[in-house]
Amino acid sequence: MTQNFFEEVQAVRFQHCDPAGIVFYPRYYEMLNLTVERFFERQLGFSFNKLHKQLNVTVPTVRIETDFLDASYLEDRLQFQMTLDRIGKSSLGFQIVCMCEDKLRLRALITLVCIDFDKKKATPWPDVLRTKIDTILAGDAGDHSMPRPDPKIIDDY
Repeated sequence: MTQNFFEEVQAVRFQHCDPAGIVFYPRYYEMLNLTVERFFERQLGFSFNKLHKQLNVTVPTVRIETDFLDASYLEDRLQFQMTLDRIGKSSLGFQIVCMCEDKLRLRALITLVCIDFDKKKATPWPDVLRTKIDTILAGDAGDHSMPRPDPKIIDDY
């Protein structure tokens, strides 16, 4: 059965930290965005570039609500765990929690909107994406499973 779960493991780098070696909170938003970008690439089969060039859409974040629950530090291995909540005509709602060694660091509720790249207006999800997202939300078996990766392996850019 397909799991409604995607995980992206990221190491905290020097670029993410303030002088005390603690993640500067705006950097979490970059990490959250990387998680979303990799979900589209790995689970839906469309990089953001491919969305633009082949489907003529973009998927900006239009709402994000974040609870920062604990600090993260240089060289921590953060597990960003994504679960889809709902798909609308042109929106996608999901949550991401960030864990480190079984401790919750942050929780975010995010909404994306599918936008026509040329018109700069909301547009219905292209059928190829809607079908894959619906399959994940329905929990149907198939090639769209969202496996849990080995957290010891960090796939950097």
